[in-house]
Amino acid sequence: MTRVLTLTLLAVLALSAPAAAASERDTMRAYAADTWRSFELMTDPHTGLPSDNVSEDGVRSRYTSPTNIGTYLWSTIAARDLGIIKRGEAYTRMARALDSVAQLERHGQSGQFYNWYDPETRQKLTTWPVNGDPVYPFLSSVDNGWLGAALLMVQRAEPRLREEAGAIEREMNWGFYHDPGADLLRGGAWTEPPPQCNVPAAYEGDDVYYTCHHYGALNTEPRITSYLGIADGTVPPTHYFKMWRTFPRTCDWSWQEQRPEGVTRTYLGVDVFEGHYSYRGMDLVPSWGGSMFEALMVPLLVPEEEWGPRSWAVNHPLHVRAQQEHGLEEADYGYWGFSPSNNPDGGYREYGVDPIGLEPNGYASDQQRTHVDYGFGECRPAQPEPTEYGDGVVTPHASFLALDFDRDGALENLANLRRDFEVYGEGGFFDAVEVTSGQVSRFWLALDQGMVMAALANELKNDRLQRYIAPQLERSVRPLLAMEEFTAGGGGR
Repeated sequence: MTRVLTLTLLAVLALSAPAAAASERDTMRAYAADTWRSFELMTDPHTGLPSDNVSEDGVRSRYTSPTNIGTYLWSTIAARDLGIIKRGEAYTRMARALDSVAQLERHGQSGQFYNWYDPETRQKLTTWPVNGDPVYPFLSSVDNGWLGAALLMVQRAEPRLREEAGAIEREMNWGFYHDPGADLLRGGAWTEPPPQCNVPAAYEGDDVYYTCHHYGALNTEPRITSYLGIADGTVPPTHYFKMWRTFPRTCDWSWQEQRPEGVTRTYLGVDVFEGHYSYRGMDLVPSWGGSMFEALMVPLLVPEEEWGPRSWAVNHPLHVRAQQEHGLEEADYGYWGFSPSNNPDGGYREYGVDPIGLEPNGYASDQQRTHVDYGFGECRPAQPEPTEYGDGVVTPHASFLALDFDRDGALENLANLRRDFEVYGEGGFFDAVEVTSGQVSRFWLALDQGMVMAALANELKNDRLQRYIAPQLERSVRPLLAMEEFTAGGGGR
């Protein structure tokens, strides 16, 4: 009898596993179909350009950016590949958007796009439509990077639009942002003198004013632009190793979040401090603010875990685990997923897990901005750790970013959010929820919805979305990732 019961149980388990997997896939397909609906609501039917965001009642913002356009293009590819829309509709949508992109005013010398446009008129914004404040014409290295990546994807995903997308993309000069002295990318440049700190261009005939800051941290979203520049030869490969894994551990750098540990290794003649932060039994390379999209937006498009088996393959899952442990255990919110998003109380704000960010006043996970300070050895004493956290703000797109590293945990978190809060509408998950009060930001953002679509397409189509761009980067970028070894490791508590 015992043998019969055992065999029966094994048979039930064997049948239930495929059924559970099918149920998960059905859930993800439904999420994708609803998320795509938000892009339909966001997109101007005449210009084909998406707004930055759309409210629950269908009011579109009167501004858009290169990033928003890029996320719309790859989300259209994703919707086509998932069978949500037909190939003809996808072609028409991308063709209309590319036609508008070709008409947008841009910086002639670099081929780079300005940061803000009116999606209805295609005009560069000079005043902010929300409050009438002046807009200084800015060329953003990271925002242009996301559009450039999407243009590469369109060329492979839709051969009929290869010429149109390629003509725009080939005019975008990524070396424009590269500072040869630092071997780093600048944050961007203005084409008119701004009130902020700026560095006038040193090149004859160039009329731009660069940001004083560089994108110096490796584990942040601007590395998509680094990859594009390295791949087309306008940025040297040494640039990849000039970016900080952590800042140095000397007292001159004691302003950072905690004192890192690590070793120094040399790649391509560049000495790299392979530093890491420690958090709850994990050693990991931090992002700038400790947020999910800084660490995990780039691998939506670039197979970093595959190309960097001793670096990104180790680090990416640790970021997911750190977010989970913070939300579920340390802060005890009952939910996790912290990343820049709409603030449920109004506006837009950065959220993250403070201890895994380089920034000294890193992105907090709650509205009260609860921070930690582990000190810096003899350079700076530690402060008492928080005994409680305030109103945590969770954004669903962070869970979707985790799909590739913990599918079960991500889907469970999303199901719990949907069960406990009014966080879902006709366009999928709203942007963020304050988990103590239950207050929800009832908007859909092109950036965040674009991350959701990319994550779902990769999960449901065996990383197909990555394959639209990876071949164009692999020859130059993969060897760099393959040679590096982070000092990350550990599995958490």
